[in-house]
Amino acid sequence: MAELKDQAGAALDRALLLWFPGPATATGEDLAELHLHGGRAVVAAVEAALGAMPGLRPALAGEFTRRAFLNGRIDLAEAEGLADLLAAETESQRVQALGMASGHVSRAIAGWQDRLLALMAGAEAELNFADEDDVEVGEAVAQRLVSGMAALATELGVWIARPAAEVISEGLSVVIAGPPNAGKSTLINALAQRELAIVSPVAGTTRDVIETPLALDGIAMRFSDTAGMRAEGADRIEAIGIDRARAAVAAADMLLWLGPPKDAPAHPRAILIAAQADRWRGDAAAEADAAHCDLTLSAATGEGMDRLHRMIVEMARTLLPREGEAALRQRQRAALAEAKQWLEVDPRSREAGDLILLAERLRLAGTALDRITGRAGVEDMLDTLFGRFCIGK
Repeated sequence: MAELKDQAGAALDRALLLWFPGPATATGEDLAELHLHGGRAVVAAVEAALGAMPGLRPALAGEFTRRAFLNGRIDLAEAEGLADLLAAETESQRVQALGMASGHVSRAIAGWQDRLLALMAGAEAELNFADEDDVEVGEAVAQRLVSGMAALATELGVWIARPAAEVISEGLSVVIAGPPNAGKSTLINALAQRELAIVSPVAGTTRDVIETPLALDGIAMRFSDTAGMRAEGADRIEAIGIDRARAAVAAADMLLWLGPPKDAPAHPRAILIAAQADRWRGDAAAEADAAHCDLTLSAATGEGMDRLHRMIVEMARTLLPREGEAALRQRQRAALAEAKQWLEVDPRSREAGDLILLAERLRLAGTALDRITGRAGVEDMLDTLFGRFCIGK
């Protein structure tokens, strides 16, 4: 513990001071921590005293993370994970961001880079040192390269096919759609537990897409109420809303359809709901339609709401990474897709037997992977090359 004073000798706080010598720190630099009493006035007074000292200034936004990256303490993927962790609001976001920040993706990238380096070393050895006794020669080298590249491309494809990280961070899109007066606005109000949308018996009350973020069982979602879909009777403004509703349905991750099952839009993840059950019970036609729905619901009375909650969560989990898997951001997915493209070579083509072209493809694939983490390069390939072959003795 130490007594903190300003330059004039006035007492500021009695605090705990900790010193962390680099490079074994979060940023790789020498760090000092001041553990203050948490009052705003105390913190403001200490910050003002520090700011008055020569050579000291407040850190810029993200500056400590930037320094950690520049000093090799974390890579780009880990930095992105840390940013997501700071912004996480749901359990699924926290778990995904923590995995990224802890190096889950970076370790996978490192493994792929090691395999690429081994393949590159084999190609370079054949091209430059084929006269050495301990360097393998012949078509077997090219065949092994193409086979190794294909295996790696397949593995990258598995990762590319996983759900995107944006689905977790931005939330799954759940669209509520159906004909006018089907109970869509009542349902979204019940899900949000507040009066979000206007509920009225007048057809066409909802004329635009009304969106609200919600978290169900720790999963971030974006629920949207849409204009009632009908073929006739809509004015020009309502028709615009109907077009927007159709576009929202097409782009949705999940669809909650409140209407006749036969009129439901084609969607891979739709839940057909017989809504407003408190109104139509005893109606033979409505009972027949309900028999072809996934569940019967009354948002007004609460009937079926718990089951709908479970169905939405169960369907949402199929769109999220499984436990232990990591999702990639758009930037990372694009780089991985580029690397996969460079690794895909038709084994029957002339290119499959050209070591120069294969070596160039390997180099470009490595460059694409390097963009994900911001690490590795030619020197790593050379280290692998001269470490595996006894060249130059």
